[in-house]
Amino acid sequence: MSQSTPSTSATSTIWGNHISIPDTPAGFTLRTTCPTNPDGVEVMLEQWEAGSAEPPHSHPGDDMTVVIEGKMAVQFFTRTNTGLVADGEPLILNQGETGYIKGGRIHDAKYIEHCKLVYVHDKAFGFVTES
Repeated sequence: MSQSTPSTSATSTIWGNHISIPDTPAGFTLRTTCPTNPDGVEVMLEQWEAGSAEPPHSHPGDDMTVVIEGKMAVQFFTRTNTGLVADGEPLILNQGETGYIKGGRIHDAKYIEHCKLVYVHDKAFGFVTES
């Protein structure tokens, strides 16, 4: 998947597997967390210092990052015979913005400003370092 066709809330698996709960208002569904729900999500509240970074990596499932405070950049990569090659310009996420990344998509992350994030991973979280 190239950066020109990023995941969205319509294409990400994050918004799947919701269920209705008895005795709650009509129109309300939810998706609970792993490990109590094997079809659930992992949810993390993350804080990153300005200038910190994550190396190129991937996750086994789709993920969603909501930037509560700060500014970050995500660079996507494609694997070639000679190693990882940047795929497009970095995606910049500012306060109030949401980014989606498909499972298996190689990317890094750089935290331009101090960041507070809500991170949601489809099913159990995994982190695969890529080189």
